[in-house]
Amino acid sequence: MTIFAVAQMTSGPDVAANLAVAGRLIDAAADAGAGVVLLPENFNFMGQKDVDKRAIAEVYGSGPTQEFLASAAQRHRLWLIGGTQPLQSTAAGGKVTNSLLVYDPTGRCVARYDKIHLFDVDVPDKPGESYRESSSVTPGHDVVVVDTPAGRVGLSVCYDMRFPELYRRLSTAGAEILVMPAAFTVPTGRAHWETLLRARAIENLCYVAAAAQCGMHPSGRETYGDSLIIDFWGRVITRRPTGSGIITATIDRDAMARTRADFPALQNRVLTC
Repeated sequence: MTIFAVAQMTSGPDVAANLAVAGRLIDAAADAGAGVVLLPENFNFMGQKDVDKRAIAEVYGSGPTQEFLASAAQRHRLWLIGGTQPLQSTAAGGKVTNSLLVYDPTGRCVARYDKIHLFDVDVPDKPGESYRESSSVTPGHDVVVVDTPAGRVGLSVCYDMRFPELYRRLSTAGAEILVMPAAFTVPTGRAHWETLLRARAIENLCYVAAAAQCGMHPSGRETYGDSLIIDFWGRVITRRPTGSGIITATIDRDAMARTRADFPALQNRVLTC
């Protein structure tokens, strides 16, 4: 069995400062015996405006944030799921991708997922709070599952969690753990965060690991926090409601396999519906 760690942060516009915090959290996870570590969405940068991310976007395969992730994974000999960071794209208008990169213990990038569902929303119950992620980000298209010592991990990001068809595709591809790094708003977090995460776990009989941004950011944006690890039966194993830090849980694939055999909902699907 493998220990899975989830990190929670309050990122700002200083990339070096954010990486320093992330480094301390990865160190703490390694000290706790984690074999896999998940960072939150936008862990390396949350600017004053959405378009600010264009200035710090790296070319895929090189740059300070990617070098940081590779070095941390190699130094601690663990798998590192690097939240998200902006990467340069070929899209018109200088848009970037919101990309989640996975590094193995040798420091090699073994998987990339570009966020598919972009957050273009006027937040309910919060007049004037509006987001148009598509104004600076181009969406991804590919569904990605990667093998780790903890199990087969299905990659997704934040707003993706509202679209269950993505997770059905991930579970059909063999996912046993669904990761959801996020920067959720406070109103939607209060209303839906835990409910959505537990639903994705229950309907797919998968573990769910959600790494959150939390608190008030220099831009004035406030994120919900409440990082969670949920088991395949929808039970919250551990959580961190507020503040920077880590949570850990042991992934028991044998128990998950027994539950899937005893309660064969995944096999009972009528795929033509």
